[in-house]
Amino acid sequence: MSKHPTPKKKTSKARGKRRYASFKTKAQRKLVNIATLVTCKSCGSKCVAHSACPDCGKYRGRQVIDKKKKIEKITKIKA
Repeated sequence: MSKHPTPKKKTSKARGKRRYASFKTKAQRKLVNIATLVTCKSCGSKCVAHSACPDCGKYRGRQVIDKKKKIEKITKIKA
């Protein structure tokens, strides 16, 4: 006797594909309204709504992220 329950008959390809298709459509419906892309008013590039623009660094007309400032990356630990 096996420890786990085993299927008595083979699952057909159509049945398996139908099961996956229903799961896929449910997942797609959930993901549709998660992120909305809008055009930035200052630079015109696409960015996620209610967040700062990754290209120019502005949010609602004011500068939030300074893109001109060079960020020094730490590659080695200074001792």
